[in-house]
Formats: sequence, C-alpha cells, structure tokens
Amino acid sequence: MAKRLREKSAARKENADKRPSATAKYVRISPDKVRIVLDVIRGKNYEEALAILKFTRKAACEPLIKLLNSAAANAENNLNMDKTTLYVAECYANAGPILKRIRARAKGSAARINKRTSHITIILDEAKAE
Repeated sequence: MAKRLREKSAARKENADKRPSATAKYVRISPDKVRIVLDVIRGKNYEEALAILKFTRKAACEPLIKLLNSAAANAENNLNMDKTTLYVAECYANAGPILKRIRARAKGSAARINKRTSHITIILDEAKAE
C-alpha cells in the first residue's frame, strides 16, 4: 500500500508543471472584465505584455501588472530564467465567490446586487531560441 502511494507521489512530482506562474485569488473585479484584458496579452512576451497593461485604461490592469511582475520574479528567483526570454503562455480568470448584497426597491421589496470576485492565474514560459 505505502509503496504504491510513494510511486504515485513521485509520478505527480515528475509530471508537475515546471513553468513559472502566479495566482491572485479573491480579486474584487468581475472575471468577465479581467478576461477582456487577458485576451490582449495572451501569447505576448513579458515586456510587451507589461507595456500593454501599463497603457490600457481598464480597471483589471492594476492587479494584472502586479501578477505579471510576480510571475516574472518567480521565474527569475526560483527557476533561474531570464526575464527577457519569457512570454505569457497561459492566462485565465475563473470566478471566485460572489458577495451578495441587496438594494431597496419599491413597495418594500429588494433587488439582488452581485459583487463578483476573480481568481486570476498567469503562467509564463521561455521562448525557444531559433
């Protein structure tokens, strides 16, 4: 029994994704708004993605800049990669928990307000030298 568990854990470690990544959880912005900006930077190299985020006027850009810098720092410090060779391999925004609030309406009724949160992940990778 224990041997099989050791083999499974060794296989899991061997197949683990070795690309640098960063995740921001419970970001108070709708995942739909984040996905608009993520579609723009997907596939771009690190410097170009950072420049796009700095000059795009969207609310999602501020947490994405922090997240992109964090992923690049993880690549540089943990995996000894060079920032200039990195590109955005994958990026996605999943829905987090929804904060449910109410707004008063006519005749004593109430309307629901959904304050959405996001879990954002950016995965970088090294560009192959040609």
